[in-house]
Amino acid sequence: MADMVKQILARPIQLADQVSKAADEASSFKQECLELKSKTEKLARLLRQAARASSDLYERPTRRIIDDTEQVLDKALPLVSKCRANGFMKRVLTIIPAAAFRKMYSQLENSIGDVSWLLRVSASVDDRDVGYLGLPPIAANEPILCLIWEQIAILYTGSLDDRSDAAASLVSLARDNDRYGKLIIEEGGVGPLLKLVKEGKMEGQENAARAIGLLGRDPESVEHLIHAGVCTVFPKILKEGPMKVQAVTAWAVSELAANYPKCQDLFAQHNMIRLLVSHLAFETIQEHSKYAIASNKATSIHAVVMASSNNSNVNNAKNIVDDDHRNPVPHPMGMKMPNQMHNVVTNTMAMNGVVKVQQKPSNNHARSNSQGNAKQFHHQQLQQNGSMSGVNMKGREAEDIATKAYMKAMAARALWHLAKGNSTICRSITESRALLCFAVLLEKGNAEVQFNSAMALLEITAVAEQDTDLRRSAFKPNSHACKLVVDQLFKIIDKADSALLIPCIKAIGNLARTFRATETGMISPLVKLLDEREAEVSNEAAIALTKFACTDNYLHLDHSKSIISAGGAKHLIQLVYFGEQFVQHSALVLLCYIALHVPDSEELAQAEVLTVLEWASKQSNMTQDETVDGILPEAKTRLELYQSRGSRGFN
Repeated sequence: MADMVKQILARPIQLADQVSKAADEASSFKQECLELKSKTEKLARLLRQAARASSDLYERPTRRIIDDTEQVLDKALPLVSKCRANGFMKRVLTIIPAAAFRKMYSQLENSIGDVSWLLRVSASVDDRDVGYLGLPPIAANEPILCLIWEQIAILYTGSLDDRSDAAASLVSLARDNDRYGKLIIEEGGVGPLLKLVKEGKMEGQENAARAIGLLGRDPESVEHLIHAGVCTVFPKILKEGPMKVQAVTAWAVSELAANYPKCQDLFAQHNMIRLLVSHLAFETIQEHSKYAIASNKATSIHAVVMASSNNSNVNNAKNIVDDDHRNPVPHPMGMKMPNQMHNVVTNTMAMNGVVKVQQKPSNNHARSNSQGNAKQFHHQQLQQNGSMSGVNMKGREAEDIATKAYMKAMAARALWHLAKGNSTICRSITESRALLCFAVLLEKGNAEVQFNSAMALLEITAVAEQDTDLRRSAFKPNSHACKLVVDQLFKIIDKADSALLIPCIKAIGNLARTFRATETGMISPLVKLLDEREAEVSNEAAIALTKFACTDNYLHLDHSKSIISAGGAKHLIQLVYFGEQFVQHSALVLLCYIALHVPDSEELAQAEVLTVLEWASKQSNMTQDETVDGILPEAKTRLELYQSRGSRGFN
């Protein structure tokens, strides 16, 4: 850097010397040339001072200012050279307007001001003469650029407190305007911000992490941040930093992943998923130290589950139902399990080979062994993916409640954006304790934690809907974590007055293939949402029910009958006739699937669904859709075949 700056400064210094020498040899306009020489020599002294301090100069403004200074000196040299003309005729014929000198004086003064500002801004804060550096002439047309230069220079040379203030200033600039964020990146602000994240005090780390999150507003900017090393710095903070800094860092990760999904895998490669899940699990589910590895005497995982459950129906957990439901068996989601979340969490931990340590106060030897097993298990858990491995949780209990809640909210938000559309990351999340955490947080978290958890579940289920292997492994029928998640989703849907309603509806729709034929509990709440709701809610309810009733769902016949039994036909007819256009489409698709699969339904005949479909087939705005065009004619044909005999009903 220093050698490069010296090379940049070499030519302007040479030009300044040449201008001074030419001014001494002037034979005309001597007074003007002497004044021009004075200004040039002052500029030359500043340039030499800059060359001596080249290692401290901030490169970006240095290049800009020195380039402009060089252009000014390139113009000054020919002007002075004309004044050296020899002979009477040459002096007479050499015409130099007085305004040319005035313009050159002004340009040299500007260059002097620019170089002086450069020296001040590149000096350490303690060495500066004044607190406010002012604007250099070069920034007259773009004062924000000068402010950005000043703050970045402080990030390079200031104390930790000064650097923290500079990072806070950059946060304000990046938040106000996307273009300012671009300028911060272009002017070299990312490197010192990342350095402050690693080395600063807590407030400085927070400000720097927040600034980085605000800078990553588009794919190009996020790529720059990744090349600068954000993927290595952030995991280290999430592992060892103060919780307040970790929370802001998790938020920054969510911003970068949301604006540039290609960085998801890069973060995952640096253990970001494991670290985030660890923060999500902290004080959300029971601590590891309260559990020990099941002894070798345990006959099987199933036996452990049976021993820890008070419900005899857990026997059904042995029967895993495939996604195609060709051999439907009782689904654990339909069991009437104890209401306390503790039992479900305990059972799930047991399924992973963990049982709660049973200590006998009367037996010191047994107590000692149990404590030893707990410590051994805790140590082993620190090495596993789903554990708090490597995360420094010491002293975290003393953090205030608001900080802990914000940490969980941001961890959930980061997992939400990292999981979006990424099967590998979704698998990592579901193989950890994250599903349990999301379920608990949906019930007990604050509004922000609940929303981010719901959105994370939405993205995971959306991927699982398309990825059969993920769906079968993460949402298998005998999974207590899956049951807990689904129970919480249904509570929210059934309550139907929460900001979480739409993501929960979507998540249930994504899981439509995981339910058994006789499990109708999810149908009725969704059908109720078709009526007297906001258009968006009705639309999402119709889309979710369509995933139950569509031909791709092996149990479409059973689910279609359940929708009819819940009174879905009359609601759908109202939406087809009177709903907003996008709701009309969703309702019509669902109505067509139901008519296609249960054409002999008495309820459909009494509701005159055939008349509705005939009317819809004549509406150009409805038939233009490829899905409707594919199933509407067949649904009409099936209804005409079965319902021509009126309302006698054929079951």
